[in-house]
Amino acid sequence: MTGAGARVEVQGLTKRFGNFTAVDDLSFTVDPGRITGFLGPNGAGKTTTLRMLLGLVSATSGTATIDGQDYREIEQPLGVVGSALEATNFHPGRTGRDHLRVLAATSGIPSARCDELLELTGIAAAARKRAGGYSMGMRQRLGLAQALLGDPRLLVLDEPTNGLDPEGIRWLRGFLRHLADEGRTVLVSSHLLQEVEQTVDEVVIINNGRLVSEGSMSELYGPPRALVRTSDPSALAGALRVADVTSEPGEDGSLVVETGDLRLVGDVALRAKLPVHELRSMSTDLEGLYFTLTEGTNRNLGEAAIPAPAGDEGGR
Repeated sequence: MTGAGARVEVQGLTKRFGNFTAVDDLSFTVDPGRITGFLGPNGAGKTTTLRMLLGLVSATSGTATIDGQDYREIEQPLGVVGSALEATNFHPGRTGRDHLRVLAATSGIPSARCDELLELTGIAAAARKRAGGYSMGMRQRLGLAQALLGDPRLLVLDEPTNGLDPEGIRWLRGFLRHLADEGRTVLVSSHLLQEVEQTVDEVVIINNGRLVSEGSMSELYGPPRALVRTSDPSALAGALRVADVTSEPGEDGSLVVETGDLRLVGDVALRAKLPVHELRSMSTDLEGLYFTLTEGTNRNLGEAAIPAPAGDEGGR
């Protein structure tokens, strides 16, 4: 690691393909030392956004910068940004090791770095096998090794867990956490919500090319709450008020209490001599939140969607 992570800033980013708008006035930031999940349904514009950030697609308007620079302006991009947008962009007749060595040679990176990364990503045993025979999970690991060649400050990954078995997903989760703890910036696009929930610190959610939510996981979930059921909800609500705890009526005679301290609620009920029939945390999972935020018509998947020109992926 040669320095702090790079900050990503997207401002008013828009991409149109004819009359079709794939990304629509999108703005968000990605900070160093954090793992940020970039989420949205198929057709939301995630991949198009990432391709604009990496200079693979030109924006119609707006900017996507890395430490204030357009990707094309970065003198030694591999040392700043590492990316893996596809796990199929390998010559099928070339070995995994040779694939990395070719890329390293063109960028002035020592070939020893290739062997180091093959070992680090767990595919050293397959280094001399042709990439065309790699499984999807092995290609994902090779793509990650490629992204890390230049020891980048920013890592951009699109659906990195595709093809990985549970052990591989667990390994990737720990590996990305290690990179973020070093101070690097990690931006991960994924549709595996339960996995993202266990991995990321921040979330950016888009739908129809527009931002619908951005923030830390705790901010998205809101303050902790508890649900409690008792024989006399009104009496318990009064006892909670005395303890300076706010509550409100819930469904089926329950109380929703504005605290995550279940022991406190139980102690208040005990002092009030009220039986507790049910007491649990009311946690909001990412999947429920995600579908609430992205519900409705996805215009990018309808018949009106205009196919992207060659080299551009309009709806993803």
